This record gives sequence, C-alpha cells and structure tokens, in this order.
Amino acid sequence: MVRSGTGQAPARQYPTAHRRLHVVDFAGGGRRRSPVARREPQDRRGDQNRPSENALDTELTDETRHRESPRVALVTGATGAIGKAIARRIAARSEHEVVLLCRDAAKAEAALADIQRRTGNPRVRYALVDLARQASIAALAACWAGPVHVLVNTAAVAPRRREETPEGIELQFATNVLGYFWMITAFRKHLTDSAPARVVNVASYWAGGLDLADLEFRRRPYDNDAAYRQSKQADRMLTAAFAERLKDADVTVNARHPGDVVSTLSRDLGFGGHETPDQAALTPAWLATEAIGAMATGKYFEGQREVTCPFGADRDAVEALHRACEGYG
Repeated sequence: MVRSGTGQAPARQYPTAHRRLHVVDFAGGGRRRSPVARREPQDRRGDQNRPSENALDTELTDETRHRESPRVALVTGATGAIGKAIARRIAARSEHEVVLLCRDAAKAEAALADIQRRTGNPRVRYALVDLARQASIAALAACWAGPVHVLVNTAAVAPRRREETPEGIELQFATNVLGYFWMITAFRKHLTDSAPARVVNVASYWAGGLDLADLEFRRRPYDNDAAYRQSKQADRMLTAAFAERLKDADVTVNARHPGDVVSTLSRDLGFGGHETPDQAALTPAWLATEAIGAMATGKYFEGQREVTCPFGADRDAVEALHRACEGYG
C-alpha cells in the first residue's frame, strides 16, 4: 500500500500513466487496484498491521511534482534503526521524495510521522512489502507507475535459530541477499528509465565464509553470525554483479558498511556498537544524494572512504552467485 502522512491534502489529478493505486496486501503478494483518492475508514477492531485511518490512498507524488520534479528514493527496511535514519537523511534533502518500504503498517506509520516531523518534508510515503518474498516484491513493482531514482537496500535480519520463509527459503538468505537481488531485478526498468539513477546496498565489513554449495545452511549447522557474514559477503558480490550489468544504463551500484551500531540486529548477533543510527546513515545517504554516488559504481565504502573489496573482484564467484540467485526466481 502506498501511503502518505496525516493531514496531507488530496493529491493533484494526473494523467492515466500516473493513476493512483490502492494496493492491498503487498506483504502477502496479492494486490487490488482502485482509483480511490479519499480517506478510507478503518475498522479499529482489525489487525493492527493494517494501515490506519491516518493513511491516505494517493499517488507516489503530491501536487509539487510538476514544479519541482523530486527525485524518488525507495528505502527498504525503513522501520529499522539504520533504514529509518537513512530515509530521514534523504528526506532532509527537499528535492527528494522518499518511499519507506516496510512490512508492518503500524511501524511504518510511526516512522513516516517521525521523519515528516523532523525533516519538514511532506513528500514521504510508505508501501507494505515483505522483502523475504519475491511475489510481494514483484507485486509492488508491477503496480509502480512512477520513476525510481534511488534504491537503498538495507533490510536485514539475523534470527538466532534457523527459520524459513513460507516458500521454504532460509530467512537470512531470503531477506539479506535475495531481497536485495529481487528489489534490483524487479525495479531495474524503473531505474534505467529514470536514469541517472543509483542503488546503494548496505553491506558490512563483517563478511565472509560464503558457501555457494550451501547458501541456506542445509548441510552446515546454522549459526546466525556465520549466516550474517555470508549474507553480507553476498551483498558486496551482488553489488559488483549489478554494477557491471547496469554500467551502460547510467545506473550506479555501490555498497557501504554502516558501522557498529546498537540495534536489534546487533543484539541478535551478540555484539554492541558505538555508533548511532544517524552516524551509520551518513555514508549511505551520501551515496544516495551526492555527486559521488553518480560517479562511482561497483565500489565498497567504509565511512566515506573507498575500500578494496576482494569479494567483488572474484568475477567467477560473483557470476556464480548471481546465477544462484536467479535460480530462486
């Protein structure tokens, strides 16, 4: 569901190509279209994960688009500590319209309200999507009528016990790796049509141990730290893979280690941190909004410093991983 914040004026009417969509249950993979632009009452007795009456079915842009032509940025995992901070930093740039991609409507409403309050940017929306499920991502992309200039992949999990998606895919691999792969693949045409565009993958220096023969820990004993390190190595490798594929389309793809941040994820992994989410968001937002993000591609950054990435340099392994991810399609 694409939603706007509380108190927004109804969106300006646009041609059919920009028709507003009311999309039900992205997180489940299904969808329903409607040109409705009014507020829809909500049964408060329903599931708290449903969008509240504060949500407005609207277009992905408001009436200022025709004057300012804002750059549209999608941020996954935007209710998490780092994802929300990245979205807030991008929204602070008034030329950007930010769409929070989240799974939980109540958390999305809270994040949206906080970002609008702190940045003063009314062009913040959210869409419900389950980033561990390809059908959910495909449903979102299928009804997306507008441009996408920036895609920031940050959604990640690190469950302490091995879990699987309804499709039977190990949850860390599905969310942390395939979620990135599916988002870039599903929105590839939107990005190329909106070029110059850019993709920023939140990765980590805590990376390694990738086993292409056992990506889902079916043979090895599951360890959430090992699974996380493998997933972040894969993210850095996929950055190189997509940078190569999109280099002639004026779409850059870069990765960045966010730093050691106190978050639910770090607690699940059993370590603390000394950086705030806002500090962690600095470089991803820098890559998403500043000139460096349009010039560099296929690079890995720690802080605002480019660091040589051995994982991306292994072209055979990079292509093998890309093929493996394609196999989940």
